[in-house]
Amino acid sequence: MTRSRIDLQDLLFGLFLVAVATGTLVATRNLVIGHAADMGPGYMPRVVALALMAFGLFFSGRGLWRAGRGIAPVQLRPLLAILASVGVFALTAERLGLAIASVAAVILASFATREGRLVETVAFAVVLSGAAVLLFVKLLGLPIPIWPR
Repeated sequence: MTRSRIDLQDLLFGLFLVAVATGTLVATRNLVIGHAADMGPGYMPRVVALALMAFGLFFSGRGLWRAGRGIAPVQLRPLLAILASVGVFALTAERLGLAIASVAAVILASFATREGRLVETVAFAVVLSGAAVLLFVKLLGLPIPIWPR
């Protein structure tokens, strides 16, 4: 088996970042930029897009000059666990409240790896849920229900 002279995984990741950054720059082209002391609505999106583009160019360049191992095959378990976690949170956050929906999402996401332990996962889910409630509902004042209606 011969090794490629190109690290395809880094190259594709870098090109993806460059494409996202380019899309962001195009989408925000009509927004007022301003300057650091008086930021307009287009200032931060462009700063983040330019940083993202720099990372993308770095990874693309590294992918071109470094021998790669090739792209690993897609594993269904992590993919399905994370998709299910996001989907369950989106479908239950309003009905069950932020506290229960975020606990359910973390527990589902823990199935992405075989290394998770139930007691640790539940403890982490409860702490993360409490932090989410504290941040989004109490500190930021967002109108998100905490418990089921």
